[in-house]
Formats: sequence, structure tokens, C-alpha cells
Amino acid sequence: MEIWVNPACSKCGSALSMLDEAGVSYTVRRYLEDPPTVRELDEVLDRLELQPWDITRLGEPIAAELGLESWSRTAADRARWVAVLAANPVLIQRPIITADDGRTVVGRSAESVRTVLP
Repeated sequence: MEIWVNPACSKCGSALSMLDEAGVSYTVRRYLEDPPTVRELDEVLDRLELQPWDITRLGEPIAAELGLESWSRTAADRARWVAVLAANPVLIQRPIITADDGRTVVGRSAESVRTVLP
């Protein structure tokens, strides 16, 4: 299992606590220090069955600077969105958890974290 975290994020801390309580083995990826590649983001989005704008933190200052609120959200725009997430990982919603079997969730709630527990 792998979990993408920002150590300053309380939701990440809660998810890590749940994984610890469940006794599962996992790898922590501090995605701000070790940003995912475009390919990794594409793979995660495919597993999540989401689009990049679905996991973009639009409240971040860089989102306003880039004008992301006004960017179009079509299949043709997907690559542009993924590229901006790869270049600005602070925009990626967190935590993202991928179980060993490939199930992937955005672990913002206890319910979503439970779905990837064995």
C-alpha cells in the first residue's frame, strides 16, 4: 500500500492513524518533496475513475494565479490539467491511497480509507 501525504495535512494524519490501527504495511510518499510524474498521475486518475480537475485543490494560491477556476474541463483538456498538477503538486488533493490490489481512493474521510483496508 502507498499513501501520498503532506505531513502538515490533518486528513493525511488521520488516514495514517487508521492504517496504523489496522496494522497494514504501507509506504509513505511525501508528494510535495517527491512529486508524481504525469504518467503516475494518469495512472492514479484512471484507478480513481476521476478527472484531474476532480482532485485539484482550487483554493490554493497557485490555482488562483493560474486561473484554474476558468479552465475548461473536457477530455481534450485532461493533459493540460495533469501537467499542471505534476508541475505544482500542492494542487493535488490528499491523501491518495493505493492498496496493493490497485484500489485507489482519495482518503479524505474515514469511510474512504476503510474501503482500501484488507
